[in-house]
Amino acid sequence: MESTAVWQGATLCGILTWILMASYLNLTPKLRSLLQPWVTHHVITDTPLILQIQNYQHGFLDAFFSALSCVVSVPFYTAFLPLLFWSGHGKLARQMTLLMAFCDYLGNCIKDVVSAPRPSCPPVRRITATRDEEDNALEYGLPSSHTLNTVCLSGYLLHYILSYAQNEDAYVKFAGFALVCLLVGLIGLGRIYLGMHSPVDIIGGLAVGLLILSFWLTVHEYVDSFVVSGQNVTSFWAALSFILLFAYPTPEFPTPSFEYHTAFNGVALGIVSGVQQTYHQFHHEAVPRIFTSQLTIPCFMGRMLVGIPTILIVKFCSKALAKWILPVVANTLGIPIKSTTYIPMLNGLSNGKKSDGSKQSGYLQKLYLFSSQDSFDVDTGIRFIQYAGLAWSVVDLVPSLFSQLSL
Repeated sequence: MESTAVWQGATLCGILTWILMASYLNLTPKLRSLLQPWVTHHVITDTPLILQIQNYQHGFLDAFFSALSCVVSVPFYTAFLPLLFWSGHGKLARQMTLLMAFCDYLGNCIKDVVSAPRPSCPPVRRITATRDEEDNALEYGLPSSHTLNTVCLSGYLLHYILSYAQNEDAYVKFAGFALVCLLVGLIGLGRIYLGMHSPVDIIGGLAVGLLILSFWLTVHEYVDSFVVSGQNVTSFWAALSFILLFAYPTPEFPTPSFEYHTAFNGVALGIVSGVQQTYHQFHHEAVPRIFTSQLTIPCFMGRMLVGIPTILIVKFCSKALAKWILPVVANTLGIPIKSTTYIPMLNGLSNGKKSDGSKQSGYLQKLYLFSSQDSFDVDTGIRFIQYAGLAWSVVDLVPSLFSQLSL
């Protein structure tokens, strides 16, 4: 117990020290001044190659690469991961959720540190088939999040399947590896074809993804063991999640990246706290799994019909509760707040872009140099709480309903 508290405290203190040092040394602008010109140069010089690829423009390719990008997007994973939990593969689901949060945090941190542009449009033709793609286009380019996430999640899924099946056949391993490489290659090519990224962004996403995947395959068993049977898990993860809201670089200009990080940070906390509390009831290795006699397809469909509306209701209620509680708490503590999206009465800025920038900038100063800031943006807390509530319901509330309904 004592040793656990020591390493947890050391971890949190280490992150806080890093935040303070990075802020004191003004590290983000210095790194940006070194990296941004080099990346921008490659984005510009890669434009002729992008135009050559786009010369093969065809309606089928537009639809194919747009659909493929949606399949490996954050909203798709957000919808897919609850189903994975309810299918009985709890270990895979929680590992992929935490890995996704880790990828999202590191990838978006690098994006906003470098603040390198996407390919210029025009002359590059940019295809944004969905609202999610339109939001993605507002982010910086390097690294490509789609490439990074595909490398990590498809690589980890392959590792899990081979380990779960205990298959030592070299041909099966090669086929799986080739399939992952094909998917990553198509995603990278598709992002260039759609005008969303330059080749340097794709290479960056591939390199960062391989580094993250290698690291995760080294530590994933330790992380899972801590989540399901560790001590002080919920309190430690809550403190870590709170600190990570401040351990985020300020971009050159505002982007939606911090909002994505906030949402998945909340998802990770909700999953960890829920699994830690209910592991022995709903998430142990002996739970029924899909395609078995204990969890048939009709039964799984019943789980979906019960679970999906429930988590959406919880998300709505969590958001409403946070919109009511957080302003009250802030006013009680005398903390000035504003809201750029969720609470119109607290919207003190008329310019949407300017308010979005204040949402990301200066979080460290708000925490430690409070007098230099006008107010906190309460939307960060609201977003964090609503996604934490949603994730908690996926692994705690909904499985309890399944148990009551014999699903």
